Amino acid sequence: MLKRYTKIYKVFSIIMIQYAFMALVPLIFCFFYPEELNHINGFIVTAITALCLYLSGYLIKGEDIGSINYKEGAVLTIFTWIMVALLSAIPHMLEGHLNFSQAVFESVSGLTTTGLTMYTDVTKISKLILFWRSFTQYVGGAGFALLMLSMVIGPKGVGFYKAEGRADNLVPNIRRSTQIILQIYVAYTIAGTIALKLAGLNWFEALNHTMTALATGGFSTRNGSIGEFNNLAAEIIIIVLMFLGATGFAIHYAFWKRNWKAVVKNGEPWLMIISITVFSIITAVNGIGKYFKDFLQAIRYTTFQITSAITGTGFGTLPLNEEKWLSFSPLILSLIVLMIAGGDMDSTSGGVKQFRVWVILNTILESIKGFLLPKNRVKTRIIYKGEQQIVLSNENVREALIILFLYIIAFIIGSFALTLHGYDLELSLFEFASAMDGVGLSVGITSPNMPLTAMWTLTIGMFTGRFEFLIIIYAISKLASDFRMTFKKPKKRRDVVA
Repeated sequence: MLKRYTKIYKVFSIIMIQYAFMALVPLIFCFFYPEELNHINGFIVTAITALCLYLSGYLIKGEDIGSINYKEGAVLTIFTWIMVALLSAIPHMLEGHLNFSQAVFESVSGLTTTGLTMYTDVTKISKLILFWRSFTQYVGGAGFALLMLSMVIGPKGVGFYKAEGRADNLVPNIRRSTQIILQIYVAYTIAGTIALKLAGLNWFEALNHTMTALATGGFSTRNGSIGEFNNLAAEIIIIVLMFLGATGFAIHYAFWKRNWKAVVKNGEPWLMIISITVFSIITAVNGIGKYFKDFLQAIRYTTFQITSAITGTGFGTLPLNEEKWLSFSPLILSLIVLMIAGGDMDSTSGGVKQFRVWVILNTILESIKGFLLPKNRVKTRIIYKGEQQIVLSNENVREALIILFLYIIAFIIGSFALTLHGYDLELSLFEFASAMDGVGLSVGITSPNMPLTAMWTLTIGMFTGRFEFLIIIYAISKLASDFRMTFKKPKKRRDVVA
């Protein structure tokens, strides 16, 4: 057993050398903003700490690390994310002047692409910190640990690949799959940054908002988020970027291969489009005369908020923490439902995922057909997932229902925990759904002055929601099982008298 865990730590140390370089990336902006040289200490300390962890891996002597199975991948994934979350909090403590709990909250919010923040005025913090927030969401959305590890050990990391949240390879080779993900991600980033610059944002803000839109993260360089720009062109561009971020990488891959049949046959994007359209129109019509002066204004604001919720981004053009918008119950309820539903499988988005909703809807349809039609006329239903054709099976349905059940239970427990701190039920439901599903929209509960227990409730919600609960349960069960086996007393052998 010791050999197994030393291998896990050895692999973790490999990730740390790449994370060390990642921590230094914000320093590039010192060339454009020389005054930011006063804010580099936090990043240097983070990089040095990561480097020391990398070097500690050399203390472990052994053979080649070999392949990582799913059980080892689950433990490695959770351990790596916890350590990286702690390391990523260092710049927030040293340069952003947050205390430990606040810094960890900000770090976890970034890496899980949530977007809830402890900073009350982002215009007063360093540009390096602003970029660091965006950068952690950017790499967290793509699965930073997965990308780093796959580039190093390739196919040997198949267990880590699955445990980190990737259900399918784009191509048979894992290393090639991660390269494709990076290429797609970077191409959209360049295009989005240029588009936002042409829409009127400066280069720094265009880059930051493109990164956090594609990562469906939602960190902004403005206190009023996207609404502060009051720029319709920028809002449209960001809606497109949010939708692209919430679309599965396998669907992007099919699109770039011009496999139009697969693109059209995938149900997830259609579900998102239908949901955005229906909920936007319903809430817009309901808000005319009460919250909006006409339909055009209503559809502009509701479409942005609805898209932000279902994609799990968290950008806003409305101050939802104000009493006026809190009283707009149809919008608030719509946002809660869509935040829980989430975006596509294998995307940067959180939530239950549209693929599982698609599976459940198809199962209901098949049940109705099975009731109405003769058994010999019921055909096997095929659903698309990227370019793959999957036969709808009991295993698909079971997995979808388990995840849905875990999200609902966690949603109830987390929301109840917030109500124990005196928060209104509706506000608690909204805020925890936003945290658990990696969204970042807030109705005002999240603040640096909130009770520590409430803060950690949201932190744990963000972390567990990012891994859809099961991986964490598997990792804890694996650790508990190994611990029990280690300290289990061997049974005494009884001598048999002939």
